Amino acid sequence: MSVELNELTVGQDIGSRAIDVSRADLVRYAGASGDFNPIHWNGRFAEQVGLPGVIAHGMFTMGAAVQLVTDWIGNPAAVVDYQTRFTKPVLVEDVDGPGASIEVSGAIGAIDADNGTARVDLTVTAAGVKVLVKAQAVVKVW
Repeated sequence: MSVELNELTVGQDIGSRAIDVSRADLVRYAGASGDFNPIHWNGRFAEQVGLPGVIAHGMFTMGAAVQLVTDWIGNPAAVVDYQTRFTKPVLVEDVDGPGASIEVSGAIGAIDADNGTARVDLTVTAAGVKVLVKAQAVVKVW
């Protein structure tokens, strides 16, 4: 997909998607990231430390959300900045198949014509609750 800066407008929708998450996804992410904290795979441990159950890694959630932006812009290298605040954990139930679904939508929040960039504001929820706030990716538009 080719994105032209002069064709973008503030408020423009870039799309949305649902990302299914299973406990197996969390185990794979733990292996790739080296984050083997048991709150991400052991329900009994997670509950003992006060969580409602196994929760997704924050960085897993953040990375899954920005995929909407990289697919829209067509080049992961175009993302020159990405920031968010974590507000609520994504609870991943122990079921066959997806134990959670992360809903992501994005819209153009700002355009910087001088620098050839656009800021994409993401809305990220799970179970109807915002799990990331101020999720913003700045992309270079060539």
